[in-house]
Amino acid sequence: MSELTLRSKILSGVFWNTVQVVIYRSFSFVIKLVLARLLFPEQFGLVGMASVFISFIEVFNDIGIAAALVQRKEEDLREAHFHTSFWSGVVWSISLYIFIALVVAPLAAIFYEEPLLRSIIPVLSIGVLSSPVNLVHKAQLTKAMDFKKQAFIENAAHIFSGVLSLMLAFAGAGVWALVFNAVASFLVAMPLYFRATSWTPKLIWEREAFSDIFGFGLYTTATNFFNNLINKLDYLLIGKLVSASALGAYTLAFILTDIVKNELMNIMNKVMYPVYGTVQDDLKSLKSYYVTIVKYNSLVVYPIMLLWIIEGEPILLTVFGAKWTEAVIPLKLLAGSVLFHMMVNSNTTLVRGMGKARLEMKLQFWKALLMYAPLLSAGIYFYGINGAAMAFLVIKFLSVFIVQVYMKILIDYTFADLFRAMKVPVVASAIASLVVLGLHAVANVHFIISSGILLMIYTLIVYKMMGQDIAVFVKSLKKEKKLKT
Repeated sequence: MSELTLRSKILSGVFWNTVQVVIYRSFSFVIKLVLARLLFPEQFGLVGMASVFISFIEVFNDIGIAAALVQRKEEDLREAHFHTSFWSGVVWSISLYIFIALVVAPLAAIFYEEPLLRSIIPVLSIGVLSSPVNLVHKAQLTKAMDFKKQAFIENAAHIFSGVLSLMLAFAGAGVWALVFNAVASFLVAMPLYFRATSWTPKLIWEREAFSDIFGFGLYTTATNFFNNLINKLDYLLIGKLVSASALGAYTLAFILTDIVKNELMNIMNKVMYPVYGTVQDDLKSLKSYYVTIVKYNSLVVYPIMLLWIIEGEPILLTVFGAKWTEAVIPLKLLAGSVLFHMMVNSNTTLVRGMGKARLEMKLQFWKALLMYAPLLSAGIYFYGINGAAMAFLVIKFLSVFIVQVYMKILIDYTFADLFRAMKVPVVASAIASLVVLGLHAVANVHFIISSGILLMIYTLIVYKMMGQDIAVFVKSLKKEKKLKT
């Protein structure tokens, strides 16, 4: 694939992934807003409890098959790999679902002392059965970097599930409105994925093909398990040691910070993962792409996190109501942790794209064992949800230094490279924050006005510092468009 073609596919992928996230998240935000007003923190907490237990089983759902299909070079894949992957996934997912319904649901109900979880978890886990049916189709579309079709399918599915959950909430279904919002989308997505790829499974299963895929997927699955432990340990401990109401408040704070960050990163990660696989032997290109991703992801995420840190309390209480007061401090602390996380965002995607799944697994294992488990446990035990958020702030700060060590080894990415990548978002954030904090110190400025001022100043500084880069980027887009025509 030529450099021009690859850049064109990257730009197209970023555009369609952005379309998907903007439509889905805008609609999803409205859904969450309405549900937060109709329901209570305790009901959000119940779904959070169920999701924790389910997530640890779902990690093993595709046993890394999709990631392996995308990472492998085209010449190393045969038709048997796809059929073997499909049937292996289907058989495995059925086994997992039975285990969830018969073992995980009762165990979760006992662990949290919430009998309703016995009924919620089997319904919430229906997605376990649908995931392997679509995994080959998703892998094929991702490998071809056809994100336009994926955007259409995912948005159609999520809009359907969102409308259904609203109807259930208004009908008085309570917690079940949240449950069905999480699982109904696959009913729409499944037939659309089959139509998008025109691929249908055949009764083919080959031991050699399974070994090829599973060898890479094994490390990827282990990595996903440790990632899930990192991401869900706080939910697990808060639900057990504090309360369902506290978990509901913490969940909302996490949604408003980490989910925003994750969605933006997913736009780039879905596009860049196959790209990293394509150029995995070219260290110069890998470093160039990684620097660009860190910089532009941070440029977009930083102003959003600044809003939560400076204006989080009035925004939260005005939009969601006074019943969510407990979420204010975690919201601010988690937003601060995201600022540090963005300095090294997408590093695991690079490691996996280079084919170093074993290294990625080891890194996540040691981070889970030495940082996440002890710091989150101590924070939650002594300070509840505020302690959990503070632990995340410390962890993300330490992670910057850890990631820099192995990125220097892998692609010669130094602290000087990091400072250059983060210069614009950090300077723009500092100036915009000082101006708005100064306004609050001398005058009683409404949070809508001060939020607008913050975003305006941030944007102007970014444009001032990067105006030339933006002009060059636009010029390159026009040039590529002419060459394609």
